[in-house]
Amino acid sequence: MSTYSSAVQTTNRITGSRKWWALATVLLTMFFSSMDQTVVSTAMPTIIGDLKGFSLYAWVFSAYMMASSITVPIYGKLSDVFGRKPFYLFGLTVFGIGSAISGQSHTMMELILARAFQGIGAGAMMSMPRATVGDIFDPKERGRWMGVMGAVFGVSSIIGPSLGGWITDTFSWRWVFYINLPFALLAILGVLFTLPKVRAEHRVKVDWLGSVLLVIGLLPILLGFTWAGSKYAWTSPVEIILFAGGALFLVIFLIWERRAEDALLSPTLFKNRIFSMSLILGVLVGMAMFGSLMFLPVYVQGVVGLNAQDSGWVMAPMMLSFIVGSIVSGQVMTRTGRYRVLAWVSGAIIVVGSILLNQMNLYTHWSTVVINMIVLGLGIGSLMPLLNVAVQNAFPYSMMGTVNSTQQFVSSLSGVIASPIFGSILDKSFSAKFKQSLPTDLHSLSSQLSSINPQSLLTVQAQKAIAVKFAPYGSVGQALYRQLLHTIKLSLTFGIQHLFAVGLIFAILCFIGTFFLPETKLKSKEYFEEKN
Repeated sequence: MSTYSSAVQTTNRITGSRKWWALATVLLTMFFSSMDQTVVSTAMPTIIGDLKGFSLYAWVFSAYMMASSITVPIYGKLSDVFGRKPFYLFGLTVFGIGSAISGQSHTMMELILARAFQGIGAGAMMSMPRATVGDIFDPKERGRWMGVMGAVFGVSSIIGPSLGGWITDTFSWRWVFYINLPFALLAILGVLFTLPKVRAEHRVKVDWLGSVLLVIGLLPILLGFTWAGSKYAWTSPVEIILFAGGALFLVIFLIWERRAEDALLSPTLFKNRIFSMSLILGVLVGMAMFGSLMFLPVYVQGVVGLNAQDSGWVMAPMMLSFIVGSIVSGQVMTRTGRYRVLAWVSGAIIVVGSILLNQMNLYTHWSTVVINMIVLGLGIGSLMPLLNVAVQNAFPYSMMGTVNSTQQFVSSLSGVIASPIFGSILDKSFSAKFKQSLPTDLHSLSSQLSSINPQSLLTVQAQKAIAVKFAPYGSVGQALYRQLLHTIKLSLTFGIQHLFAVGLIFAILCFIGTFFLPETKLKSKEYFEEKN
């Protein structure tokens, strides 16, 4: 166990009635920053139609995720030295400017660059909220409020898609970005008046070289995962160079951090078993979640047969159960001061939810999908805030930003990495099953069907485009068309089941990992009064 775990935490810097205004500011910031992604995703089909950049579609999200992920640990370390306030203000300002530029974009490349700039600001907004909760509450109380933060994330995920669709249809897709500006201004005012200005108690040398090495190391690796399986094959020379080059600079970064005077990411952090195990569990639960849910809308629309709007409502119960799980988990930790048994139960629920998803097939009804997702949401929602609280409880107050941002950083990476891996699994499984199941009568048309992919059934327009190819064959063509639709659904189900199987593996590993998570009783206000 690291010596950090036994250090005495200093008094929280935000006290009295002011802390409730600070908490409200934190929740507001987290709400609109987490909602931004879901709002934008709903507007993307319209944006693509306007800016004519389908080939660059993925980069609108990838540029944002990479910029925010890379900057998270840098913000976290600096905020431990200079306080949260300046980085909140910087992040909100950059995020707001990036939103305004995104709304003014006239080409996809302009939008991608604006989203990358916006992501730099989002990195601060991702790393600051959980550390600020640590500024306000003692470890035992944090369980309750970490649960509330999880609930805010869930609510934003439910509201975002509908709000994005309404804004796009009623006004313009540009207002999907402009809507961020009043929220950003309100949050800036809240930060100015509620968060204290903090000065470092001793002179600190900022690890700028470590920051540069981290960025240079991570950028090619994230690019490699973004392009792998789509633009380039996993074993292509470009991918090998990206991964090898990034790994080389990360090794240099680790060597430098071992000798840096005030390291950006001190290797001694990982000597703390609670910290290292929480990071591992965070990656496993993230991969289980992405493996099961990232492409679930494809299954709901392509196999179950619901349209995009209805599939959004099918996804909503999962986020509601995520909210319930977060709140209940937080309340249990606050009342008991313990979290290990809760981690076991949460991990078991995640496994059960993943097993239920693996039972779904070509004939599954949408109501069954809802029930399965509710179970999975309960498990994920109850485990994620638990990991945050466990780590905060294991370190002194002076390291709050560093440990929280490292957790957030690893969590973000799991999402960036999961997307291409699971996408590749789906594409390969779908293609193999499609070729195997294609009726003999359709073999002659195989060259014309080569462009069919797992997204072929998601819109009426896509189905009509396929149907046009069979129109010249009359009634025989209609019969062949129905056979093709069945083959696509069968292949899509086969591919999704492979995803669920991989997600189940991560879920099982996560459950096993909870038994290796050490527990220290959550410290209360009385604990710090005794120490002082």
